[in-house]
This record gives sequence, structure tokens and C-alpha cells, in this order.
Amino acid sequence: MIALPPRLRRCILLSAAAALSLIAAAPRAFADGDIVARPSDLPVQISADSCPQPADEHWAERAAKRSLTPQLGLPPLVYPADNPPTAARITLGRQIFFDRALSINNTMSCAMCHVPEQGFANWELATSVGVEGRSVKRNAPSLINVGLLNPLFHDGRDPMLETQFIGPLTARNEMANPSAGRVVSHLQTDNAYDTLFHEAFGAPASLDRIGMALAAYQRALTVGNSPFDRWFYGGEQAAVSPSAKRGFKLFRNKAGCVSCHSVGPKDALFTDQQFHDTGYGQMRELERQNPPETLPVQVAPGVIHHVDYDLVRAVSGPQDADLGRYEVTEDPQDRWRFRTPMLRNLGVSPPYMHDGGFSTLAEVIDYYDSGGAGLPGQDPRVRSLGLSDREKSDLLAFLSTLTSSGLDCLVADARQP
Repeated sequence: MIALPPRLRRCILLSAAAALSLIAAAPRAFADGDIVARPSDLPVQISADSCPQPADEHWAERAAKRSLTPQLGLPPLVYPADNPPTAARITLGRQIFFDRALSINNTMSCAMCHVPEQGFANWELATSVGVEGRSVKRNAPSLINVGLLNPLFHDGRDPMLETQFIGPLTARNEMANPSAGRVVSHLQTDNAYDTLFHEAFGAPASLDRIGMALAAYQRALTVGNSPFDRWFYGGEQAAVSPSAKRGFKLFRNKAGCVSCHSVGPKDALFTDQQFHDTGYGQMRELERQNPPETLPVQVAPGVIHHVDYDLVRAVSGPQDADLGRYEVTEDPQDRWRFRTPMLRNLGVSPPYMHDGGFSTLAEVIDYYDSGGAGLPGQDPRVRSLGLSDREKSDLLAFLSTLTSSGLDCLVADARQP
């Protein structure tokens, strides 16, 4: 083990749980030796500067209008009859989304795992970190177009945006509230929130109204009109490159990606919203059961110390297994199955897989090109593809066309006073 200064050693020990998530986000960024350069593989953060903002239109009015406007390439957004998108509900939902006071110690908000400038995901962490640095075993997925998904979460544990928030609110390793009622009581006694709830619902805060407001805000994050949409659904031939067109052909044919990341004649979510064992989940569990002897910990940009894993284990809680859909159904057939992720805007929402184990799309393509992990129960559609370097490049070119225009306005809406 490398000898570290006492103060630095204490810092590493105190942050060991968070470090596990940080370094897992870019495992291939580390090399032998203590000082390495991390590849510049992260996208540029989304800026609100290019979003047109008419002086006579409030951001929440624009967001409500977007929720009700058909988006090129997307199916219609369906919302409950008792929770239509209104500016008042979206305004309230955004306030709740960014409020750290809704966690047990006033430190965590929804937006800390779903950062607007990072595609409403979190690039820095493979798996999320909750209050007091408590580790969460899964990656925080992007919330862009989440209103079109059903069910929700990597394991599909909740079917509705209106109720989805309760789990993170009360999970001990996330926002850690002892009960949802504690949050309701807090909001009921806050004068500013009382005003917002009455403007949105004509009634005080309640558990169902909290969920309705959060759902209204998240449905306002719906946006299509990617270069792919303009080409495939809009007939704009110059919207994507010849390489991207070849990549889409591979996606639908030789690579077979479309069998799970479905594309329809009028719209495409690029997910069948079903659960599959790609071999990855079981592979990661085997790695968890057989940890490395040392762990690379980045203590400053480009400065890596390889720490004895037993030292990290001594100051960390046990890393939980992740059995996927089984944790919802307790059906043995559902072990290692995870929901097919939506591919839209994946260029602005790394890292990838349910645990953020791959930091680049090239790694994802390599995994599936190799035939996955080849473990028992793996979906037979995950097979060796034999892609050439050019074909991999074409697939990447196609995937890059799935990033929507209009993301800048989602960020602007999130940050406007």
C-alpha cells in the first residue's frame, strides 16, 4: 500500500463510500502509477444561453405549453386527468425538485442527482450518493422524457411519476426521511409553500399534491426534434451524416439493437420498456464478490492513489448485491433483468448501464459486440456481432443523432428565477 500523509489518509477513509462511486464512473481512466490524465470523454455541459426567452412569457408558461405540444419523433405525452400541466403546478414542482430542505439534514435535493446541465443525470458519479455520503447502488438516469416511461426506475418498481418520489424521499441512503409524513408536515408549516400549493391546487400541501407537482415539472422535460427525428420522421435528408445513416442500418439489422430499443413508424422511444438479462448484471455481481486487491482513488484531478481494498472495506458499509427486477417481483426468473434504457439524449447523460459501469458509449458498443458476459440466463439476442472499426464508428455516429435540440431551454427553465 502507498504511504499517504496522515491528513490525506483520513480524508480518503472518510470519503471511501463516495470514492467507490466516483472511480467506478470512469474505470478505464486509471493507469499504472499515481499520476494519470483522465480522458476528455465527457460531453460539454448544456448551457441555457442559446435558449430564446421572450420577455413577455414566463418560463413556467412555456414549460406547460411544451408539455401539451406534440414533439417530433415522440408519442403523445399522456398525463392523468386530475393532473394537467399548468404553470402553477410546474412552478411548485420545480421548487420541490431543487429544495434541499426535503432531506433529513437539509443537504440533498432531487436536482443533486439529476443535474439540469448534465442532461438531468449526473456525470461525476457512476452510482448516486445520498445524505452523509451514503452509497446508492444504481446510476441516476436522465429525467429527460421520463414522462413517457412506464414503469419507472431500473427495476420498474413504480408505474407513476405521481408516486415515484416517495422511495427516494424515505430511502435511508438517499434523502433519509423517517417518513413521508415528515415532509408533508414541513411543507404545510412553510408560508411560502402554502402560497404555492394554494395557487396550484387551491389546497394545502399533502402527499398526493407533492407527487402531482413533481410529476407536472418532470413531464415538462419532454423534448424530441433530434437530428434523427428530423431525418427519419421529418424527411430532412441532410439532418444526419451518411455515417449515421449507415449506423442506423446496422442498429436495425446486423447489430439487432432494435429488438429491445424499438423504433416505430411514427415515433421512437428507443426502448421496449421491458426487462432483459444482458449478462451485465450477473457479471457485475461476480466482480462484487471478488473485489480487487487495491482501489484507485482520485484525490485531485489527475492524481490517483492505489489504496489497499481491505483498508477501504474496513471503513465502508457492505456493497449491496443488485438482483434487478427480482427485487420487485421476487420471481427467480427476474434475476439480473433490468429495464431497457431509453437511448434518446444518451450523448449528454453518461455514464452508462444500471450501475454506471461504462463511462463511454464506445465501451457499451464493445461489450455488446463481444457478446456480453456469456453467463447462464443471458438473453440469446446478446451475441457476438463481429463489428468492424468502421461499423462501430457508424453506430456511434447514429447514436449521436439522438440528442434533441431544445435541451438548452430545459436548463433555462430550471435556472430561471
